[in-house]
Amino acid sequence: MKKSTLPKTAAVLSVMTLSGMLLSGCGQAVSQTPATDNAGVAAQPAGAIENCGRTLTFTSVPQRVVAMTPGQSELLVKLGAADKVVAEAQTKGSELLPELKERGNVQQLSDQMPPSREVLLGADPDFVYSPTAYEFTAEQGFASIEQLKAAGAESYIATAGCMERRSKAEVKDILTDIENIGAVVGAGERTSAVRTEAAEMLASVASKVEGKEKPTVVELFVEGNSIAAIGAGIEYDMIKTAGGENLFSPSDEAFATFFSAMISPETLVQKNPEVIVFTTLDKAHEDATRTFLQEKFPEVDAVKNQRLVAVESDDVMPGTWGNLRAVEQIAKGLHPDAF
Repeated sequence: MKKSTLPKTAAVLSVMTLSGMLLSGCGQAVSQTPATDNAGVAAQPAGAIENCGRTLTFTSVPQRVVAMTPGQSELLVKLGAADKVVAEAQTKGSELLPELKERGNVQQLSDQMPPSREVLLGADPDFVYSPTAYEFTAEQGFASIEQLKAAGAESYIATAGCMERRSKAEVKDILTDIENIGAVVGAGERTSAVRTEAAEMLASVASKVEGKEKPTVVELFVEGNSIAAIGAGIEYDMIKTAGGENLFSPSDEAFATFFSAMISPETLVQKNPEVIVFTTLDKAHEDATRTFLQEKFPEVDAVKNQRLVAVESDDVMPGTWGNLRAVEQIAKGLHPDAF
């Protein structure tokens, strides 16, 4: 195994998926009418919220929210805040959710990468919800958290995407995000209902896989002939929660400082997992990855027995409802008889 440079797409996906890096920002608060929660009661500002070692301060309920991935949009919609979302980014060509599309004025700011500084600031946000800190990297030309703050917008990073939680992130971190984002957007009692639903989904998977023999698993991202393995962070915990034994772990030297590392074909053959979980950018990428694994590794048990589980990259982005879907999907692939 080697900690060589990831191929471009894999590197971007890896950093954006689980990393917490540099900070940046910009935006302007707009609040013309009192916000109400789902019971019709005037929503109260969240006040102070701790996030990734920073204190975010809200003196009003944000009215111009930018979701930095469609997964962030989905959680905002689930919390009843569709009317507050003005834009989303990193769409990878996907359409807006129906609740956003029907409004007719929600922008899609970027496709594969985070929006540029100018584009994000041009959306005039008063709150930005991001899966990781990568989206605020000033050196990449993105708006920094400080710039957003100066323009009047607070920026929230999903708990599993915080730098200090990078290697030890857990799927249940989404519960913290539900509580915090619900408070920020004034979701009221709906916050508790959504959190309960999320917790019950995780508990349901846990009960189904409890006591079952854990198949050996590796999680990969394949681009061309390059193979990156996941050995830490939220994706690692997804395998654990779904009842699998990941053959790479945070205790491995290669994953001591970063959740992903390049591996050689020989390493994959030597590990010989019973199941391979792999993340995909789209259907074409899924098909290409399956073909690559079938042609290059026919002797590996997971390939030989057709136990290849594809998971959409958006669903492993920290702070999204897709995290829960991914756990269920992986669990079904590991323990099909339990579902």
